[in-house]
Amino acid sequence: MIMHVLHVVGARPNFMKAAPVIAALARRGLRQTLVHTGQHYDVRLSDVIFKELELPEPDVNLGVGSGSHAEQTAHVLVGMETCLLERKPDLMLVYGDVNSTAAATLAAAKLLIPVAHVEAGLRSGDRTMPEEINRLVTDRLATWLYTPSIDGNKNLESEGTDAESIKFVGNVMIDTLRKLLPLTDRDDLPRSLGVMNGSGTRPFVLVTLHRPSNVDDRESLERLLTALSDIACDVPVVFPVHPRTRARVQAQGLSWSRIKALEPLTYLEFLTLQRRAAVVITDSGGIQEETTFLGVPCLTMRENTERPVTVTMGTNRLIGHDTERMKSEVRAILSGDCKKGSVPPLWDGRAAERIADHILTL
Repeated sequence: MIMHVLHVVGARPNFMKAAPVIAALARRGLRQTLVHTGQHYDVRLSDVIFKELELPEPDVNLGVGSGSHAEQTAHVLVGMETCLLERKPDLMLVYGDVNSTAAATLAAAKLLIPVAHVEAGLRSGDRTMPEEINRLVTDRLATWLYTPSIDGNKNLESEGTDAESIKFVGNVMIDTLRKLLPLTDRDDLPRSLGVMNGSGTRPFVLVTLHRPSNVDDRESLERLLTALSDIACDVPVVFPVHPRTRARVQAQGLSWSRIKALEPLTYLEFLTLQRRAAVVITDSGGIQEETTFLGVPCLTMRENTERPVTVTMGTNRLIGHDTERMKSEVRAILSGDCKKGSVPPLWDGRAAERIADHILTL
């Protein structure tokens, strides 16, 4: 009998991670089911990316939408239980650290369905982050743990995880980035934003911020916007704004003075800008990884990161919530004082192939 693998995706980062795995398993002839929980429901953050990544249409869409962490988790848990009972997969694959990942894992574990976690073992050590709770729950219940970097193995081993269940496969996000990078050579988007100079790109800062620690508190958010506006006096600041961040700015009556505030971009659009940016300012985990691979300086507005390899080996610098340091780091980078990073082991575009090879042995 052909193995039946069920994939669960719920938010934008999951899609980039699932796409190469689905393709690799398809080449090996496995039966697959794709479940979209609907945790992200904005068209530009969800539907468009399925087309960009050549993902198949989901077989199931739970349509859970927005809500509190508890509401999302509960709705996914109920929906996934029904789905798993109907579909009866031999193995369920989950990705990353969103609410859908933890909830689906819990549903499968209660039904005694094996779970494989892609991007396992990442830890920030900060349990005030909902994602950290999701990582801990998922890794404790999963049968197979596919890690993107060696620190993931070490974290799992220190927690007492059976070493046989840990598989260092590399970073599937980089599989997708490498595949799509040739499609980002077009200049139409940067030209429309005024960051082209003749035939080349002039220096600009690319920003993405959405985490509660940065945008939920009015004082913190205002301080960030003021600092970005100061930077924009010297160099263009391009800020594709997450719906959550835009809602906070509007609710607090703040402004985008001098900042090029855009609607959310598709993955290809964002990658087109990211590869050309002089520096990226972010609080996103995935973007820390992408900038490290691309060799683009990255300033992370967080006190910690679950991806320390981007700091120890890559181009990432953790600067907490210090906006004065943010400005000084940007000035230094623009003057040529850039951190020279390297690409971590197994970030070679073949992580999904290694996952698929392992699944075939089960």
